[in-house]
Amino acid sequence: MGIMTEAEAKTILDKVLKLSTADECTAQLTGSIEGNIRFALNNVSTSGVVSDTSLGVSVAFGRRVGTSSTNDFSDASLARAVKRAEELARLAPENPEFVPAVEKQVYKPSSTFSAATAAITPEQRADIAMASIAPCRSKNLIAAGFLNDEQSFVAFANSKGAFGYQRSTEMDYTCTVRTADGKGSGWVARNLQDSTPFKPASDIEIAMRKASASAEAQALEPGKYTVILEPAAASGLISFMFNFFDARAADEGRSFLSKKGGGNKLGEQVYDPRVSFISDPWHPDLAVLPWDGSGRAREKMAMVENGKIANLMYSPYWAQKQGKPVVGRPGNIIMSGGTKSTADLVRETERGILVTRTWYIRMVDPQTVLLTGLTRDGTFYIENGQLKYPIKNFRFNESPVIMLNNIDDLGRPVRVSEGGGMKYMIPPMRVRDFTFTSLSDAV
Repeated sequence: MGIMTEAEAKTILDKVLKLSTADECTAQLTGSIEGNIRFALNNVSTSGVVSDTSLGVSVAFGRRVGTSSTNDFSDASLARAVKRAEELARLAPENPEFVPAVEKQVYKPSSTFSAATAAITPEQRADIAMASIAPCRSKNLIAAGFLNDEQSFVAFANSKGAFGYQRSTEMDYTCTVRTADGKGSGWVARNLQDSTPFKPASDIEIAMRKASASAEAQALEPGKYTVILEPAAASGLISFMFNFFDARAADEGRSFLSKKGGGNKLGEQVYDPRVSFISDPWHPDLAVLPWDGSGRAREKMAMVENGKIANLMYSPYWAQKQGKPVVGRPGNIIMSGGTKSTADLVRETERGILVTRTWYIRMVDPQTVLLTGLTRDGTFYIENGQLKYPIKNFRFNESPVIMLNNIDDLGRPVRVSEGGGMKYMIPPMRVRDFTFTSLSDAV
């Protein structure tokens, strides 16, 4: 079925709620239609469309909770799903951290849907693939990439009168370009809600230039360097950091935001004063659903303000336990910045290293958010405002907390693709004393 209208979804959800005999019941429908095309070695390898719709049912008897799911929406199947959830709830132990379902909420719609993205056709996907492949073929370069476009909907209702319905779209594009001998590599990625401004020809030119320019890379001694991190490079570290913005982890001493002697660092100066992050469900370039996974309405809020911790993320249970307001958990993070491009930052750098991308990032120390990972797909030495020559990739050991205390300059924030259910806008940034620990021969 893929996408349901609001009326179709509400009809099914209302049936489920009427079937339940539990103290409370929550039902959620999710559906999507995803189109994709993959190419490698300058040829399309796979393409397809995947459609799916599913129903989740969660019920509670007191503090005992049971859940079930189905993708069959016949009356008999809906009855079986509710019955199964209730049977499991009666067998489940009591949840000591149980929080009742949300009361009826008011949701301010956010602009998460684009008709242009929802209407992408197989022909358009093929055109995007060809726009990526053809220029590479003409320059004896090799392209490999993936395009995924999705339209989806979420609808939920509970026995307390809460109801929400909204449609969304998203498009992800990545392309790696290699030289024929495999010695040079460039990369580009775009994440968009509205596909209208996407121009693959201009994006592929960036990856092609980096691939050609990064061949015959020279070795540079590991150490501390001034670096310019492109948004995709910086976001890999910053997204890890926000995994530790959970208030409970901080209060229980399991986070870099834990305070010695107990409590958290809310209100304390943790970063450079130029560092600010907000969460805004209605941001015009990064809109997300106006409710979180539990159905609580989201709010626009500052997470970091002028380097100080302004808010932490509270689960409903922990918010009640700590006497804090229960609000929806953020769905996006937008970092403030300036108006400069990555190229502008390069031009203003006397000596440094340009990092296109970071990957294979792993945690070393949760208490300091010390991370290790690798650069890839175009790492260059900068001298007197120019990319002087390509350099071999590095392994780094760095904490984004320290990194954001060593800011030299910030550029214009752009939307980047990160996992974990959170969306990000991150600027390119110039950072002092970034720690590279060893060389990597991988391109």
